[in-house]
Amino acid sequence: MLKLLIISLLPLCGCGVYSFTGASISPDIKTVSIQTFYNNAPLGPSNMSVVFTERIKDYYQQNTSLEIVEENGDLQLDGYIHNYDISPVGANSSGNNSVGDVSDLSRLIITVKATYINTQDETFDFENRSFSSPPIDFDANIDLSSNEQDFIEEAFDQIVIDIFNASVANW
Repeated sequence: MLKLLIISLLPLCGCGVYSFTGASISPDIKTVSIQTFYNNAPLGPSNMSVVFTERIKDYYQQNTSLEIVEENGDLQLDGYIHNYDISPVGANSSGNNSVGDVSDLSRLIITVKATYINTQDETFDFENRSFSSPPIDFDANIDLSSNEQDFIEEAFDQIVIDIFNASVANW
């Protein structure tokens, strides 16, 4: 049984570095610097910058062995929150000619622009690349202020994964 396990794991041993998160990082790369992602969106809560920056730092820390440094890391990441958009999705007839139709459903989409520099291999660099959350649809009649933080965290989770994949997973 042990032989079978060892034999089945051999194909996973190869050149380069691989992790179960999909990160493919050269052994020469030891550090990453992640600058504050400022909030340049015209709308949205004021704490989005801090929430996003901490979320992306945590993700890199949990899914790589890289040390996070203040600046000049082997990998460098920065950017800004570009857009925070809540728009109506589906109209519903009010059934009354003197009252306007309303939307029953609203949609939140957040867009972040990021720049990534790999000081060891510039073929993986990207500049001012857009990453958008999948649409988060919610009942337009709910109290947005009591649910907004959950929606933002859900959006940021996907954006962080997308940035991670585009940078160190090379997807």
